[in-house]
Amino acid sequence: MATYIWVGNFTDQGIRTIKDSMKRADAVQGAAKKYGVTMTDIHWTMGQYDIVAEFEAPDDATMSAFGLAVAMAGNVKGQTMRAFDRNEMNAVIGKIS
Repeated sequence: MATYIWVGNFTDQGIRTIKDSMKRADAVQGAAKKYGVTMTDIHWTMGQYDIVAEFEAPDDATMSAFGLAVAMAGNVKGQTMRAFDRNEMNAVIGKIS
């Protein structure tokens, strides 16, 4: 499974209904399972981003479809980044000529 870091911000709609944030996080976790994605961690943060989450998904296309489905709800918008653990990065570096 590939690891993805998602950083996001509440939309106007999301901030107006901030009290539902925990329920929405639970709903995202449930929806992830339908896509074969696992939310491994989530944090509400201060600073540039309101939320940082970590997911595991079988591939980029699956994670993209899941991310688009979450965005369709209109409460958050964000950015997904593919993350490499130490072993994966070592393999990447090993491919450098």
